[in-house]
Amino acid sequence: MASKDNLLSALLSTEQQQRLQQAVGDFNPAQLTWVSGYLAGLANAGGVQATAGTAVTADAPAAGGALTILYGTQSGNGKAVASQLQAQAEAKGLPTKLVSMADFPVKQLKKETHLAIVVSTHGEGDPPDEAEELHALLGSKRAPKLDGLKFSVLALGDSSYEFYCQTGKDFDERIAKQGGSRLLDRVDCDVDFEAAAETWRNELVDVLAKELSAVHAPVQAGVSANTAVSATASQYDKKHPFTANLLANQKITGRDSIKDIRHVEIDLEGSGLAYRPGDSLGIWFENDVALVDELLTLLGLDGTTEVKLDDETFSLKDALISKYELTQLVPSFVKSYAESADNATLKGLADDATALREFIGDRQVIDVVREHPAKLTAEQLQSSLRRITPRLYSIASSQSEVEEEVHLTVGVVRYDAFGSEHLGGASGFLAERLEEGGDVKVFIENNDHFRLPENGDTPVIMVGPGTGIAPFRAFLQEREATDAEGDNWLLFGNPTFTQDFLYQTEIQRYVKSGVLSKVDLAWSRDQAHKIYVQDKIREQGAELYQWLESGAHFYVCGDASRMAKDVHEALISVVAEHGGKSQEDAEAYVTELRRAKRYQRDVY
Repeated sequence: MASKDNLLSALLSTEQQQRLQQAVGDFNPAQLTWVSGYLAGLANAGGVQATAGTAVTADAPAAGGALTILYGTQSGNGKAVASQLQAQAEAKGLPTKLVSMADFPVKQLKKETHLAIVVSTHGEGDPPDEAEELHALLGSKRAPKLDGLKFSVLALGDSSYEFYCQTGKDFDERIAKQGGSRLLDRVDCDVDFEAAAETWRNELVDVLAKELSAVHAPVQAGVSANTAVSATASQYDKKHPFTANLLANQKITGRDSIKDIRHVEIDLEGSGLAYRPGDSLGIWFENDVALVDELLTLLGLDGTTEVKLDDETFSLKDALISKYELTQLVPSFVKSYAESADNATLKGLADDATALREFIGDRQVIDVVREHPAKLTAEQLQSSLRRITPRLYSIASSQSEVEEEVHLTVGVVRYDAFGSEHLGGASGFLAERLEEGGDVKVFIENNDHFRLPENGDTPVIMVGPGTGIAPFRAFLQEREATDAEGDNWLLFGNPTFTQDFLYQTEIQRYVKSGVLSKVDLAWSRDQAHKIYVQDKIREQGAELYQWLESGAHFYVCGDASRMAKDVHEALISVVAEHGGKSQEDAEAYVTELRRAKRYQRDVY
């Protein structure tokens, strides 16, 4: 029998062996397992090439004869869960299609027979951008009859917001109203969604195995349903972050600014992590040790007490520093703490949703404990707290320029309330507690719905007030590095010119070199009448409409609660006025821009 090395030499050339070793040399066991199944799938399919979001199957499923998995996400979690569902269904030999709601032809909906929806809620109960068109259709008089459709919805949300999982609830109710029947009841997931999502996936695949016939051989045994379905995935991801070093933390607002904004540089050398302009960096942060010590003292707890978390053991203090959320107060903590502390005042608040929302306001966990001290056990404290979740920051650099670095533009959350200064979890960690050279755990969150146009000759309009300028710094670096010929127009705003002109020198250099064709600046507090970026859009409406008519792509980054909505309304008004259109036709024009991926938003 030929040895393994001899067999390898017979099958692959020396160059091919080197390329194979280079490709998989740093893969972990789970990734190697998935890749083996992936390659086997390609062999069975005769070399068919798979792309992200496409099922690795030998035969394309017949129309209507497959499970269609639709995802709508702002941060990427929905896509990850949907991809895991696809992998799990394919492991059972079930035919699947995985599609972003942004790419799904809405007319196709009435032709589907089995549908799984994974969708997040954004802002004040709003759908993520890629889900808007489908969400609106199902809520309109034009919603199709869906009598033959069997479906299930996984709703992702954050219970600290009033309209928790509202978009998922909308999809679930609207599809049922149009005649769809549920394969499983809707599942609502909080920010620590993994366990609930896994249960939903398992139960749904079991149900579907009885509904659908397998059309190809199951994926090789041993493939984990939790393994990311990307052949090009780095070994580092959200669950396995890379430990990077902080290179720089520079305040880029003036001494008298009402904002504290930092330019942060992080070293990715040795990680193999790659990103594109438009992507985000995930930051796993640590809570303030002083805050943890005070919490332990107030609750009468010993920080050295050992506690269990999943399959690991930590000291209670270490768990509070790195595993639990302390700076974002949610209703569930107040309710649980009220019961553990047997506090009548808090119990009353917990029973009044409106009063509870008002109470949470600017409070953090420590504020509740300071106001209503009690003696708790470690187990009671653990059960009341929510798991810590990483924060995502729009990347402010292009690897074409900074190579193995990643830059961020971080607004520090800092405010005085209830007699003490409060800091945000991640922003406080980056700005105040992490020293240069210190370790920070990071991962890349891809955002395929916020991308520069493939054709470098295409003009782009970038609207990014405040820290919303971050991805546009990356865009400009990329356009310069690739010698893109398309015109670039930046609309930036902040309170004052002298204190808050972020990246002023760089912007001036881009103007001088011609990379930036046009800049409009909105300073809200430099005059009696406040001026915002949406005002500049209206002011420059005629030229902006000409750019759009010439094929320009329109981008918005920043605050979702107000700015993004005001910019959207300004855009519609510009199209109506300068395009000679009715309100309805102007809205249709803007919708078509979004459908053509010429209007993209990264809002938070």
